[in-house]
Amino acid sequence: MALVLGASTGGIGRHVASLATGLVARGADVTVFGPAATGERFDFGAPFVAVRIDAGPRAAPALRRALARVRPDVIHAHGLRAGLVAGLARPDRVPLVVTWHNSVLASGVRGVVHRMLERRVARLADVTLGASTDLVARALAAGGRDVRPGAVAAPVLPPPSRPAAEVRDELGVAEGQPLLLSVGRLHPQKGYDVLIDAAARWRGRTPSPVVAVAGTGPVYLGLAAHASAARAPVLLLGYRDDVSDLLGAADLAVVTSIWEARQLFAQEALRAGVPLVATSVGGLPELVGEAAVLVPPKDVDAVDAAVTSLLDDPARRAALAARGREQAATWPTEEQTVDHVQAVYAELTGQPAER
Repeated sequence: MALVLGASTGGIGRHVASLATGLVARGADVTVFGPAATGERFDFGAPFVAVRIDAGPRAAPALRRALARVRPDVIHAHGLRAGLVAGLARPDRVPLVVTWHNSVLASGVRGVVHRMLERRVARLADVTLGASTDLVARALAAGGRDVRPGAVAAPVLPPPSRPAAEVRDELGVAEGQPLLLSVGRLHPQKGYDVLIDAAARWRGRTPSPVVAVAGTGPVYLGLAAHASAARAPVLLLGYRDDVSDLLGAADLAVVTSIWEARQLFAQEALRAGVPLVATSVGGLPELVGEAAVLVPPKDVDAVDAAVTSLLDDPARRAALAARGREQAATWPTEEQTVDHVQAVYAELTGQPAER
């Protein structure tokens, strides 16, 4: 199997690492192809070949040469750009699976280009997997020949390695002071400007909450300037590999994204029993069900009201925490996700699925 992905610092990389590790454990011969920085960020548990997938069609010749050396029975690309490059580079008669992880949010000329990319990738793939129901619908509308749901299971986090009090002390959170946590790439899609504007309103609460955001990305400087100008109690923590520790210390989790499919942090929060406020976008409503408080996107008032209501109601937070764990128990596991993709591979190649 050849797994192909573009630049990633979060969800897609973790999903591909989970698939690669699971497939290798079942005896499959897996090679992962992607940008060098992605290979350095994740442990795929399989050989990694550096290819500049984000160069778009210009990367196709290099990927074609790399695939010729590996001679895969099936290629599985993750994301539209990786799907395009893999579709242009694949050897004759090698099946192509493409998982759609993200929706097109751009408008104007850029939006037109992205929709053209969707149509091209939908037609190149033998099977398209959509990480959420709306992505399945988009792929069908774009002309996908065989489009199916494809759940993205969040890898299970290890238990917290440090006491909550130690983590809160590190972050400067005083005793009795609420800690709100969000984790994700610092990108306009995540709507962190809305979270900062809401946090600025919470300065007047007693005690005032501390908002911690873990992640890196292109809008770090803009968000830092925004938080400073708004005098918002927001900590931009950068990349963290101790999300389980942060969740163990948090009172609330907040997701303010403009769009998400099956966001990994939302899954992690509910599994950890941390009450969640999230935007009602993309695949989040079907993911969390009744186990989170859902608010409209880009709505500072709604985020403010949802968070303050929960901070003032410990019993409701406890009920949400219990419902979150119950909801998480209904999701496909990593093992079941590997089962699903392996069955797709077997169907396309005529080879039995390894177990």
